[in-house]
Amino acid sequence: MKRILLIIFALIILTPAKSAWILIPMDNTQTNHLKAYGITYWSLQNQVEAWWLLNYRGGSFMTFFAKEIERECILRGVSYEIIADGQKNMIFNEISSPSVNMDAVKLEKAPKVAVYSPPTALPWDDAVTLALTYAEIPYDKIYDYEVMNGDLANYDWLHLHHEDFTGQYGKFYGAYGRMQWYKNQQKQSEQDARNMGFDKVSHLKLAVAKTIKAFVVEGGFLFAMCSATDSFDIALSAEGVDICEKMFDGDPADPDAQSKLDYSKCLAFTDFTLVRNPLEYEFSDIDVTQQKKATQGEDFFTLFEFSAKWDPVPTMLCQNHTAMVRGFMGQTTAFKAELVKPSVLIMGENKAAGEVRYIHNELGKGMWTFYGGHDPEDYRHYVGDEHTDLSLHPNSPGYRLILNNVLFPAAKKKKLKT
Repeated sequence: MKRILLIIFALIILTPAKSAWILIPMDNTQTNHLKAYGITYWSLQNQVEAWWLLNYRGGSFMTFFAKEIERECILRGVSYEIIADGQKNMIFNEISSPSVNMDAVKLEKAPKVAVYSPPTALPWDDAVTLALTYAEIPYDKIYDYEVMNGDLANYDWLHLHHEDFTGQYGKFYGAYGRMQWYKNQQKQSEQDARNMGFDKVSHLKLAVAKTIKAFVVEGGFLFAMCSATDSFDIALSAEGVDICEKMFDGDPADPDAQSKLDYSKCLAFTDFTLVRNPLEYEFSDIDVTQQKKATQGEDFFTLFEFSAKWDPVPTMLCQNHTAMVRGFMGQTTAFKAELVKPSVLIMGENKAAGEVRYIHNELGKGMWTFYGGHDPEDYRHYVGDEHTDLSLHPNSPGYRLILNNVLFPAAKKKKLKT
């Protein structure tokens, strides 16, 4: 009875007024871009129709007017405008014109979100969990046991925490191998692998990576940042090959490992060379961190502009109030352009430096996106650093790219007539 009453109450307070709409602008007039995504997600959770207006005022959102949505905008500090049907129709007429690079995409259902993250990880260990928490978008944390138990079937969208899928513990051994937290992490990981029937952590991580890949093939949406990008592909390419040295798995790596890699199993990268030195904080030559020449003040990447009417997915993923985004470092900062597969769609790059930052592709029925770097508002984040306070960065273009990925699975798959 209580559940029925709650549903009735929600229907009453969120009954849309058909003569009015709420426009949430996403250009430079918006006071809090990041929480605007949370408002839109919350509206979808409550079965209120929403639209994403691609390339219109920075990728604005529109919903039917409801008092509760207006109240949430006020409480969360999100700028909004109440417009009548006539104004809404004028906007849709402008967007539908073949002479402008705009479109309107209907958002139908709030995607179920999961973050692949160790149980001990705190929200500020990862930019995506920071963004989700700040935007007030609900998510579940899952890890190896849940993935291997088939729990991915319960979700539409999965983010990979800054994980090492190769079984080398992030290659932290050189800097932190004597630290107690590192030893505890390795001990726990080995125990977890044994509990799930694997004799090595690398074997468990490969099985997890293959399961996640299958999740995408079957229609899931995958988003990864920093070391979860290249280590994911490296693990897939090294199936059946020992690339871990003795301090990681108890026996030496295969001396011929490089020649045995199978790049066809990778999502994004090809022809890369492994970094074999276990003391070096790097997995392969995919990453540009060691060769990066741009200083912090000069480090930017540019977002590509796609056709909103013909390429709505990359257009959604690149929605922003600026085409130029400040760069930021990570264990995997960005990707060497020549090692990105030709079939992969590049959405953001520093072309002059040969650095690819933001990439995307389809895989089977699903899609994946890789985004280099650790934290868009912390240029060089170190272990133990304070977490970013997003209330100080409510208009972050770099964080907007993360939230674009969270929301785009809600979009109607077929092109709409507005």
